[in-house]
Amino acid sequence: MINSTINEPKKEYNREMHTAEHILNQTMIRMFGTGRSVTNHIEKKKSKCDYRFDRALSEEEIRLLEGKVNEIIGQSLDVKESFVSREEAGLKYNVSKLPEDAGDVIRVISVGNYDHCPCIGQHVSNTSEIGGIAIISSDFNNETNILRIRYRIA
Repeated sequence: MINSTINEPKKEYNREMHTAEHILNQTMIRMFGTGRSVTNHIEKKKSKCDYRFDRALSEEEIRLLEGKVNEIIGQSLDVKESFVSREEAGLKYNVSKLPEDAGDVIRVISVGNYDHCPCIGQHVSNTSEIGGIAIISSDFNNETNILRIRYRIA
């Protein structure tokens, strides 16, 4: 039986911003070897993602990150949902944020072949609907080893 709390899109995130967050997460993984964001706050005007990291990003790295995210957005990738067993999800994806009562069938969002992630949020159907992002700031907290990136839809 499908548990509706995980498998039906319930969160009322801004679709463009939330899909951009998926792309930003995967780009951080590929460029800097981080995991997905440990916390995030998705809003229509601006959003933020926090990553476990060991340093601040240079201005050049921030511009490269922004450019890569916008390159992926510009590829007009289809955004699709699929459903997999919890066992398969555990083998293929990071399921550490799934609640224990998530059920036996897990909803996975795929942004083309670029990113695949269990998710309950709402998304655009194609990355062309996003337009692009602008990273508006980033900072690093030495005490918590958290890198915060703030962005908006450009």
